[in-house]
Amino acid sequence: MRAAVTSSGSGGLWPDGCDFAFTIFDDPDGQSLSTTRLVYSFLADVGFRTTIAVWPLAVRRAPNSGGETCSNPDYLSFLQHLQEIGFEIAFHNAAPHSAWREETIEALELFDSYFGAAPSSMANHYNEEAIYWGTSRLTGWRRRLYNLLTLGRNNHKFCGHVEGHPRFWGDLCRDRIRYCRNFVYSDINTLRVCPWMPYSDPLTPWVRYWFAASDGHRAPTFLRALNDANQDRLERDRGACILYTHFGHGFVHAGQLNPEFRRAMERLARKKGWFIPASTLLDFLMRSRTSTALSETQRNVLETRWLWEKLLRGTS
Repeated sequence: MRAAVTSSGSGGLWPDGCDFAFTIFDDPDGQSLSTTRLVYSFLADVGFRTTIAVWPLAVRRAPNSGGETCSNPDYLSFLQHLQEIGFEIAFHNAAPHSAWREETIEALELFDSYFGAAPSSMANHYNEEAIYWGTSRLTGWRRRLYNLLTLGRNNHKFCGHVEGHPRFWGDLCRDRIRYCRNFVYSDINTLRVCPWMPYSDPLTPWVRYWFAASDGHRAPTFLRALNDANQDRLERDRGACILYTHFGHGFVHAGQLNPEFRRAMERLARKKGWFIPASTLLDFLMRSRTSTALSETQRNVLETRWLWEKLLRGTS
């Protein structure tokens, strides 16, 4: 059994006397260069440093998502600027379409050349090389129920962890990337739902450590998660939030930031929060661990809550 970090009832958990920790993990789906510039310039100006995931490779086949890739030199240059001022650049698989092992190797090498090191963190895109995704996120009766409800569509779709498959890259993930996002929940206090993160799981050996996130995948969901009451509760509970989103989905309209997004972030920025990238938060939590292995009971708790919320709310 591992020790968990608890986030309520006592002060002193966060550095510099901060009352809570907050970050955003943004996937690039649907995101243009202009949207990226507008959103991240605003975040930087009001004091946030967060995480943006990228596709290193150019599009080579029919994409399954819109969004910029690092093949756009202007986009890449802006990402490098963000990294220089303290944002984290993460990995979102090789490209906005499924990739073969050789392409994932190429993408990781490009990432290293663009940003000076391997990615610290990643989130699966819905490519076939996604690792431990679909039905493989679950065990026991939850896997059977998930397969029943999805009519088995995801039984064998995701193969990044399947040794011998031409899309396998589990060894690369384990060796190069520390943290991989898994379950997403509706609670703003991610650490309350998953007090064991970052955790390792003996059933998923190709991922070094997993982390959870709070659901803000589109602007309406993001704004519900970050409403005034939830902001105040996160502060009161001295919690930690990793808010998962896609800034390409509803945060900018006609060249202007969503005004409710602007208001919510400005309100949050006025609080005494620790506003750091995802890997910085996870590294901090890791230093408090005496063990990282998830127990069967803990796995059951995380899986059951995620499946229940997915059925009710459609979380990712």
